[in-house]
Amino acid sequence: MKKHRVLYISQEITPYLPESEMANVSRYLPQGIQERGREIRTFMPRFGSVNERRNQLHEVIRLSGMNLIINESDHPLIIKVASIQAARMQVYFIDNEDYFQRRATWKDEEGTEFPDNDERAIFFARGVLETVRKLRWAPDLVHCHGWFTSIIPLYLKKVFHDDPLFSNAKVVCSLYQDGFKTPLNEKFKEKLLMPGINPADVSVLEVPDFVHVSKMAISHSDALVVGSQVIDPEIDKFLRASGKPFLEYQGTEQYADAFSDFYRDILGV
Repeated sequence: MKKHRVLYISQEITPYLPESEMANVSRYLPQGIQERGREIRTFMPRFGSVNERRNQLHEVIRLSGMNLIINESDHPLIIKVASIQAARMQVYFIDNEDYFQRRATWKDEEGTEFPDNDERAIFFARGVLETVRKLRWAPDLVHCHGWFTSIIPLYLKKVFHDDPLFSNAKVVCSLYQDGFKTPLNEKFKEKLLMPGINPADVSVLEVPDFVHVSKMAISHSDALVVGSQVIDPEIDKFLRASGKPFLEYQGTEQYADAFSDFYRDILGV
């Protein structure tokens, strides 16, 4: 019987970032799914607050070296990796000096959200998918966690849909109460345009706020998960009206079994 492959993409994973609902799920769900017989790969951003020495991150030279063009500027892609020994699990980190060397994650010391968070999200999304291509590892299912991964479903359905590595992959998006207050750059939707993506695909981003970024992710996903006990009411309504399979919020007990069954239903196995 085929051993299905699940690609996890999250904006935060403990112990690399402080514990949170999303960080904990992103740490323990991949382990639980791996223990249930699937292959996994896990990615997150290499924020400047991630302690490289303590967590024993090291660069993967064979995967680094590509340049990604974001808003007509070149940005080198650096890939690092670390291991969570207790889980027999590797975590790949997407790094870049311009976007991820600052000590904070989303906001400066005054609490102002970084004006380039839109480009950081684009770089992260493209960096993950290009790295998976370099690994030549074809996922059966891609599970995204957090608003920072919201571009992934769009790219998979519009840009990479003909790529043999991704053409059959199902996309699951977990929606959390992890919103940002300041809308992203007003040119965000223009920056997303590339071969395969047309203005209609990103028309929901006329207002690039948390709600509309989440709606874009929902629209291009195959299935959805309520990741927090309470999520934004407008997002919750849009999710339930989408007609797509969705999994209600799961507590900390036995959630790996619930996700495993959900994946099985989505994959039709």
